[in-house]
Amino acid sequence: MTALLPTLAIARRTATFAAAALLAGIVGGTTLRVDPTLASTATVSIPSSAAASLIAATSGEELVHNRATGDQAKLINASMPFSTAPISASRPFDLSGSDPLDRRRALLCMTQAIYYEAGFEPLEGRRAVAQVVLNRMRHPAFPKSICGVVYQGARDPVCQFSFVCDGSLYRRPALGAWQEAEKIAAAAINGFVEKSVGAATHYHANYVAPYWAPRLAKIAQIGAHIFYRWPGAWGSTAAFSGRYIGEPNDPASLRPPLRQAVLTDGSLVPVEDPAVAGPPISRAENDVGGLLDTSKGWTLNIPMPSESSSASSATAKQQAFPAEPAKPVTLAARE
Repeated sequence: MTALLPTLAIARRTATFAAAALLAGIVGGTTLRVDPTLASTATVSIPSSAAASLIAATSGEELVHNRATGDQAKLINASMPFSTAPISASRPFDLSGSDPLDRRRALLCMTQAIYYEAGFEPLEGRRAVAQVVLNRMRHPAFPKSICGVVYQGARDPVCQFSFVCDGSLYRRPALGAWQEAEKIAAAAINGFVEKSVGAATHYHANYVAPYWAPRLAKIAQIGAHIFYRWPGAWGSTAAFSGRYIGEPNDPASLRPPLRQAVLTDGSLVPVEDPAVAGPPISRAENDVGGLLDTSKGWTLNIPMPSESSSASSATAKQQAFPAEPAKPVTLAARE
């Protein structure tokens, strides 16, 4: 613990200098105009080089590079101060009158994000994850559909949302938690705003300390998740100039194939048998639905007819040789 303190002090100074340099570069940069119907009448200025640097630091392999994990990460995270800037709530996003297909797809993708990212977090934390998805969809740096945001990077080595790539979608969720997530998702796409995280576009668990975190503004911690927004004007709601394009892709088509998952600490996650990503099918407790539980040592063994002593064996033997001519049958004449 004691040996870590000088390191933290240096890290804080380094992060401060880096943030100062970044914010200095934002002033006087290229002006990106914001549609007043989507955000406000303000304008946002950010040089393209600064934007590219931020996106690179929070994408691909850089996204999962951590300074520390576990207790050391919690210490580092606790040492990072929260932003003192006011938190401005995002505008409501309402799909209640949209195309039914777009709505169904958006609801499923949002439910997946809430369940697999924060399914057992406090209610406020689950709502905050939904708000991050909506904030990203409206920000220039991200796709312009809910499913596009959730599945961003699905065909790349690193996904923006880890559950998309780590095999979670192939594991059957808990029915109760899934239904709760679906209610939260429905509220989010019907106009509910989680004000506590403002314009947050990023978050991470408190037991990891990613390298990108000091470059963003830390604004809230809810449960095990710490939420961040982009620095400066790019992290304000005025930057939310993106227009929603609907949901052109079926979520099933966006899902990557099941593959070996690698955790942020480099360890491998065993691949489980695929399961449909959705609520489990209601069955009696002793009904395995024709499936075998291999964890109990059960194996599937269907004998060939010739290996069985059942009636099917006798039938097979009879069919293996030419049939004998049928014996004549004498019928009694009717009177």
